[in-house]
Amino acid sequence: MTYNSASVIDDCLDALQRYAPEVAVTVVDNGSADETVERVQKHRSVGCIQNNANLGFATAVNQGARAGAAADSILVLNPDVTLTTSLDPLVEACRTHGIAAGQLTDSQGRPQTGFTIRSLPGPKTMIFELLGLNRLWPSNPVNRRYRCLDRDLEKPGPVEQPAGAFLMVRRDVWENLKGMDESFYPIWFEDVDFCRRAIDRGLRIEYVPTVKARHRGGHSVGALGSAPRATYWCDSLLRYAAKHFSTAEYRGVCAAVLLGSVPRGLAGILRERNLESLTISMRIAGMAARRLVCAQQDRNAGGGD
Repeated sequence: MTYNSASVIDDCLDALQRYAPEVAVTVVDNGSADETVERVQKHRSVGCIQNNANLGFATAVNQGARAGAAADSILVLNPDVTLTTSLDPLVEACRTHGIAAGQLTDSQGRPQTGFTIRSLPGPKTMIFELLGLNRLWPSNPVNRRYRCLDRDLEKPGPVEQPAGAFLMVRRDVWENLKGMDESFYPIWFEDVDFCRRAIDRGLRIEYVPTVKARHRGGHSVGALGSAPRATYWCDSLLRYAAKHFSTAEYRGVCAAVLLGSVPRGLAGILRERNLESLTISMRIAGMAARRLVCAQQDRNAGGGD
């Protein structure tokens, strides 16, 4: 999926051609206003689906998966991800387990600790994150488990939540899980939800660190602006909590969004020297308060028990 990705898409497609020439590539563009589509079209072997608007990450990924219906596996790859090794070990792991992920690295080739693999977030994880405890005390046990900080990232094995930026799924598994949930819009937590649903069905997600890709990070979301980013992130986080947590747990997460919005707004005023952050925080607090009151309805709508 691309969205104003002209600055990175050539590197991504060139690396796919170099390290995985047998892979049929389809780019789904979500209404880019830059030269992304023109750059993609210069790669003659690459298919391109052009959406007139930003339909969201999950919708675009599902479109791409349908376009490649003849393939045995689906590789989800962000435009700011550049392969640096062959995909062969990842393909083999995907055949065996159904879902597999490689290692994301920084520009120096170091694993992106805390991002390339994580544990599935529970209510406590989300509350710690929302209240800023993980930032103030990054070595706390909840954060260490969530971001897999004690794991050797050069060792393969099962994981709970690899980054959706570099994920391979066997076709039958993708179809059984019905792809990504498009209600997560425009981005965030759709990949977490996908992994959660896979694990709930007893599937194993295999981490293959010998398959590596360089990841710039934050490419598309950086263009959204601070107000939409904060609002979309909280909305998707609450949608995930409504779908997978009990009503009491969901209410706890809503309360954490509500409580955490106040210090975030005040910190934003000091940092940016304007009232925009406070306005955003109050908007998010209002959203969390409404969901706190309507917790059971939210869970019913989200598919919770």
